[in-house]
Parts: sequence; C-alpha cells; structure tokens
Amino acid sequence: MKKTTTRKVLPTPTQLAAPVVRQSSPVVEESVFNEVLQLIKTAKEKAYHAVNTELITLYWQVGEYISRKIETDGWGKGTIQNLGSYLQKSQPGIRGFSPQNIWRMRQFYQAYQGKPILSPLVRELSWTHHLTILSRSKREEEREFYIRLAIRERWGKRELERQMQCCLFERAVMNPPKVAAALRQLQPQAAEFFKDIYNLEFLGLPADHSEADLHGALLRNLGRFITELGRDFCFVGSQYPVQVGGQDFALDLLFFHRGMNCLVALELKIREFRPEDLGKLNFYLEAIDRDHRKPHENPAVGLLLCASKDTEVVEYCLSRSLSPAMIAEYETMLPDKELLKAKLHEFYQLCAPPEDEETEAAPSKPVRRRKKP
Repeated sequence: MKKTTTRKVLPTPTQLAAPVVRQSSPVVEESVFNEVLQLIKTAKEKAYHAVNTELITLYWQVGEYISRKIETDGWGKGTIQNLGSYLQKSQPGIRGFSPQNIWRMRQFYQAYQGKPILSPLVRELSWTHHLTILSRSKREEEREFYIRLAIRERWGKRELERQMQCCLFERAVMNPPKVAAALRQLQPQAAEFFKDIYNLEFLGLPADHSEADLHGALLRNLGRFITELGRDFCFVGSQYPVQVGGQDFALDLLFFHRGMNCLVALELKIREFRPEDLGKLNFYLEAIDRDHRKPHENPAVGLLLCASKDTEVVEYCLSRSLSPAMIAEYETMLPDKELLKAKLHEFYQLCAPPEDEETEAAPSKPVRRRKKP
C-alpha cells in the first residue's frame, strides 16, 4: 500500500507582494469619512470668512474714496452714476457696484469711521447684514448693539431681521434683565446671556393656550427656541425627572449653557408671576445641584418664564432670593414697534443729563432800549 504525500503549494512572489484587503464595516467607514468631510467644511468656512473680510474691506475703501471725492471735488449723483457705468463696462458681469450700492458704501464708511473699537468688528459680518442694520437702525448705539449680537450669536440674515422686528434693542435698553444677587455673584456676566422678555411669536399659539400647549410648541420648535434663548444654550431634556426623598418631580425643561458651564432649569407659567413660583424653582435647583451636577460644572441657574410679571414684585423677590435665578416674560405676538420707539424716546429724554449749570447761571446780556425821539 502506497503512502500518499501532501505537497505544500508555496505562494508566488506576486501573491507575497499583494496587500491583504480587510473589509471594514459601513459604520467605521462613515466615521472615518466624516473626519475628511469636517476638514472640507472647516476649509470652506475659512475661505468664506477670508473672502468676506476682503469684500467688506474693499467696500470700506470705496466708501472712504467716495466720501473724500464728494468733499474735495464736489462729486454728486451724476458722477456716481457715471462711475457705476464705467465699472460695468470695464468689468463685465461685475456685481455689487450699482450707483445705489456705491452710495451705501459711502454710508457704511461714514457710519463707522473714527470708531477704533467698532470698525474692526464690521469685517465679521456680511454685506447683507450691514445693509439690514444700516437701513433699520438710526442710532449709533443701536447699530453697535446688533453688530455685536449678530457676531456673538452668529445670526443669519433672517434671524437678524426677526430680532430687529421684535425690537430687541428697545427692550434691552428699557427692560434690562433682572437677576438675583446670588446669580450676579456666581455669574457676573449672566445679564448678557438672558433677556427680560422672550418673543415666541413663531409658535403660533392662540391667546387662550394652556401650559401643555406652550410646552409642546416649544419642543416642536426647539431649534428656533434655542436661537431665541442664545447660541450657547444646549438642550438636555423635557419633563426632566427630579427625585427628592420618595417623591418624583418633573422639571419643565433643562438646558446646559456652555459659557456659564452650568445647567439651566427652565420652568413655564402661562399666568403672571407669583412669589411662590420662585420657591419651587429654588427647590429644583437644590435637587439638580445635589444629584445631577457634575464635579467640573458650576451650580445650576434657574429661569422662570411667565406670561406677565409685576416689576416691583419681581425685584422684591429676587433681592431676597438666595438661589441663582431670574424671572422673564414671554410674548406670543410681535410688539407695537412705534409704541416702543416712543417709549424709548421718552426714556432717553428722562436719562438725558441736565443742562450745564454754568450755562444756566450765566448772566444774560442787558437789553438796550432805544430812546423815544
């Protein structure tokens, strides 16, 4: 009987050189591919920012040149019209240099020239943003207010228009946020992150809405609500469970604020503010700090959002509150802009400094009377 021998087949040199192909799962591939996608997005954002900066700088320089020519050479509308036509012929298809837009460049330059703090900031916004601010804001402090907020919150054109339509500047001047002393001590910049009135007109709620209607509408429009709250607010949960002893409670909404590095407990009330509401909010803050706050986080902050409030009652309650909290109103309809403007005008008149005492005390010149013939 013959023995059968098994011959080993050695791999060829080509087979030895061939790489081993490993099949990766779709989940792993997507994770790796997303890294490349993020690099592309980051590069596109940087490129857009660089192009926008150069464009705004160009418009600034053109505005400066036109202003100088108007003063020195008496340029008028006819010359600007000819300039626009000349640019169109020299650069066919060029956009943004119509006579009307050239006048806007001059207005843009004149609005911010001689302001060393503000002039560098204008390069952070698009030309569309600037046209919106220049056309709707007449006061210097109002323009600065919207420029800084649009940069910080990264508002698009539509959100900027909405905030201006909601009279955010007028509200901020006449009704600055009222926060508890404990909150000011814990978060000195808290007043910059909160508002006294939040406009929720985008919810489309009827006048007789319930608390459940308000809560549900906020969840359905969570993205727009976070935009109204502020860019650094991050949603954590709804009807967030809080347990104290053997009892279960539910916090309406819980957020995290990146700037303050703390949880923000938000309670909703569809009626006017009552002092006992602040006590309930304080109760939630204590429970959150005890059982839900992480070691690296600051103590939680409370925000009570109610339909209306008496300013004196709010200030009285907050002055005696030992917890970091604030009380604000919400509105479901756009305000009467003309009424707010009138109130703002009255506010500026009340806050205007009195006339110079020296001027008032200066003796008037004697009136010489002509002698009768």
